[in-house]
Amino acid sequence: MAVIPACTKLRRTCRELDVTIAISDLASDSPGEQDAAATWELGHDQRVTFGTPYKRSGELRVDATIHVPCKYLKAAAASNGTENATCTAYGFTGPMPESTQPAERMTLYNSDGDCVLVHEGVQQQIKINPKKVKKGALPVIQPDNPCQTAQCRTADNRIGAACCRDLKLELFLPKKRQNLELLLRTRRSPLVCKVKREDSDTVECEVISACGYLGADDRSCVLHDMVRPNGKSAKPQLCYDWPELEEDEAAHPGCVLVSRD
Repeated sequence: MAVIPACTKLRRTCRELDVTIAISDLASDSPGEQDAAATWELGHDQRVTFGTPYKRSGELRVDATIHVPCKYLKAAAASNGTENATCTAYGFTGPMPESTQPAERMTLYNSDGDCVLVHEGVQQQIKINPKKVKKGALPVIQPDNPCQTAQCRTADNRIGAACCRDLKLELFLPKKRQNLELLLRTRRSPLVCKVKREDSDTVECEVISACGYLGADDRSCVLHDMVRPNGKSAKPQLCYDWPELEEDEAAHPGCVLVSRD
């Protein structure tokens, strides 16, 4: 039988959850790598609202709110046009708890080349430009993006750009905060799934929260082949690297980059 959180009433945690995310290791990652990791993390803001990154205990961290309700929360229309709520685990009833999720997502880029990135440790708007072609380089035919028409899908069965919609989080969540871990484990699946404790301080999970750098076609990336003012790639390196899958991991269904042999 699943263990449910120790709740005493309907409250904000029924709709969303405050967490602390470990972004980068300060000892092993350079400032540029920290910027890239933070840019990637903070870009996935469809269902996560991020605060300002900070350094603590050897890590770059950020406090955030995951806007995914508890699986035990049920909504029903009230006679006055508002929304009532019921907890199917404990039987609590009352007005639907309020959410802090912004009505609109932050605009991370515009057509003028202005883009919001984490740059030199601060999330800020900077100008990005196309990567310069090396002098004397031979013209070549650029291959099509193999992911452009791929039928990959995330766990909610939305097709396309699955890697840009599936956010893997490493949460700073000490074992003593047992109820917070239970609240995380009871988020509505598959929007939050694969919750796994890694050690006494760390819990991993996945959140379906699309990246704000996806282009208008919801497949391409506006950071691709663009550079920062310092000449470094605007697109985080981890977006170019295919992750090595563990024995208990699987690629997204329909991925064109995984051998089916």
